[in-house]
Amino acid sequence: MSDEVTAPDLVKLPFETDEGCGPRARLGLIVLQSDQTIEAEARMLDVEGVEFYHSRIPNDVEVTPRTLTDMEQRLPIAAGLLPADFGFDAIGYGCTSAAALIGEAKVTAGIRAAHPGVACSNPITAAVAAFHALEARRIAVLTPYTADVTAAIAEHFADAGLSVTALGSFLEPSDLIVARISEASIAAGVRAVASAESDAVFVSCTSLRVLKTVSDIEDEAGIPVVSSNMALFWHLLRLAGANVELDGHGQIFKRQILL
Repeated sequence: MSDEVTAPDLVKLPFETDEGCGPRARLGLIVLQSDQTIEAEARMLDVEGVEFYHSRIPNDVEVTPRTLTDMEQRLPIAAGLLPADFGFDAIGYGCTSAAALIGEAKVTAGIRAAHPGVACSNPITAAVAAFHALEARRIAVLTPYTADVTAAIAEHFADAGLSVTALGSFLEPSDLIVARISEASIAAGVRAVASAESDAVFVSCTSLRVLKTVSDIEDEAGIPVVSSNMALFWHLLRLAGANVELDGHGQIFKRQILL
């Protein structure tokens, strides 16, 4: 008697296809290698029919003007790791300070080297669009950065026609430490920079955690609070045509882009 086992004949089965994941919008995120926050906050949105797909870009944990601008040459490579066949509706580069220092046009060019014609954003571009949508012109700014990097953020807003009413920073150069700055410390930082002279507060840096507590922070501050991640998510959704209004994630998610 033979011990040989004979496999059954393989049967080809019929199937149908649908739109797959993200039928409403497929959004790409280029995430810093050291970032521990942006992906977690993207999952908090949980918008029906919208999916985020992530690529990582190498970066230095120490945040300086040089280490930030060094990422310019790596952008096309990181963007290329997001498969063009997915048909992205919009792609965002998740670094506020680097986008300000590299320049919005160069960031867009780096992404479009791999994804021609796709709508692009980054947190600093998105923040300016968000403040226009909120009709906010006087902005208080909270960052974790060193003084020179913080100055670049303020300068970018001034160049965009916004008035910076206050600047506060944790002055922490390590992105690994920034990701562990407590939500209570961030709320206290917002309180420190917000005033009657401000129309809104910008919390700069994709590593800072704001989305979970933003409603409470806004209630206390009495003005809109927009973080880098909030601005970028909102802008990508709007660029992709997903004009959904979300509850509990800050006033910005109730607004549409002003053209």
